Amino acid sequence: MRKQERKGRRIAGLAAVLLCVFLAACGKDAAPSYTKQGMEAVAALDYEKALTLFQTAEENGEETRLLYRGMGLAYMGKTDYESAIAYLEAALRLGSGRVENLDFDINYYLATAYYKNGQMQDAVRVYDAILGLRPEETNAYYLRGCVKLSEGNFEAAQADFDTAIAQDPKNYDRMIRIYMVLEEYGYKEAGQIYLQNAMKENEKSISDYDMGRICYYMGDYENARSFLERLKTATDYGAALYLGRTYEALGDYNYAASIYAGYTEYDQTKAEIYNQLGLCRMQLGEYQTALDAFQTAMNIEGNDMMQTLKFNEIITYEYMGEYKTAAALMNSYLRSYPDDGTAKREYEFLQTR
Repeated sequence: MRKQERKGRRIAGLAAVLLCVFLAACGKDAAPSYTKQGMEAVAALDYEKALTLFQTAEENGEETRLLYRGMGLAYMGKTDYESAIAYLEAALRLGSGRVENLDFDINYYLATAYYKNGQMQDAVRVYDAILGLRPEETNAYYLRGCVKLSEGNFEAAQADFDTAIAQDPKNYDRMIRIYMVLEEYGYKEAGQIYLQNAMKENEKSISDYDMGRICYYMGDYENARSFLERLKTATDYGAALYLGRTYEALGDYNYAASIYAGYTEYDQTKAEIYNQLGLCRMQLGEYQTALDAFQTAMNIEGNDMMQTLKFNEIITYEYMGEYKTAAALMNSYLRSYPDDGTAKREYEFLQTR
């Protein structure tokens, strides 16, 4: 369950840098009616509905380039990366010949589709093209570094990460993502150097929140707790999330759960807080309350943790001994996320119970 959660975060970390572009392109005037509705369905993770709306948009003569882009995103959501690539490439071919912001937007998604489809060199080629035209695109350096690292090219990845950090040295969110991807591929010490340098070079300006979460990722939980407890965890989302995680790392799941539960009294819109609360309840053997937390989070409109939450819901049913329910939900889960190897193995186990 923890492994699945971390996997979800890594994937989210790689894709999060595209979110602002995505939302901007879905604005009020971004596209005609059915295309706009299709993008809203993509944002709601209803990919089948989105594809139907895009097909209607095409029949109605709406702008082909935008609806092809939308179809590419919908197929990415369905993990059908071959189809996603085909539509995104078609959208690029429909350009005017003059490079515009939309071209960069489509190229970022195309690179992600290539990466997800195992076409690493194609993904690198796209990032090379982006940086050839816009060398200040910090996200392209970061993402290209991630792809190179996945190929085992640590030195080239490190060079891209160095550039990304040099261009935006106080972007601690990106710095932490760099640490996490380095840790994933076995370069934890290299990732920690980035965090250590950030603390040293920005000691006088860094906030208690950023210092606390960097200490958390460094494994210095006592100092993480010290910095984060200076913040108002009852109303500060980031502080509550990281202080709770810190107490989890210290083995105090009961107190961590109390932090998460206290925050939910103030704000009922943060899926990750409910997910962490559910994980704590699981550790405490309180399976029904864990299930309630996961399902509450699943009902939060627009949350981007649905895959993680659905998986954790299934595991909770399994711990409760409700194997038929767990198996049925896992069957449905795999239709939505067919490339999840951990879930496939879990489904095989459930079928034996």
